[in-house]
Amino acid sequence: MREKIHPDYHTITVVMTNGTEYETRSTWGAAGDKMNLDIDPTSHPAWTGGNQQMLDRGGRVSRFKKRYEGLGI
Repeated sequence: MREKIHPDYHTITVVMTNGTEYETRSTWGAAGDKMNLDIDPTSHPAWTGGNQQMLDRGGRVSRFKKRYEGLGI
């Protein structure tokens, strides 16, 4: 195995959007650095199940519903 091809693996502190912190090992930054997150699993709709909206551009949804309204689906 070749030597000195892997990045330095060290401990950093991750700061969530609500201010909580935890330590983890990473190749990001330098030892002891803090990574401040803009989006995390406690605030992003992909993880929290946020409000989803169906956009009907050009009446496509209404045309689909009208076309298949008689099938009883």
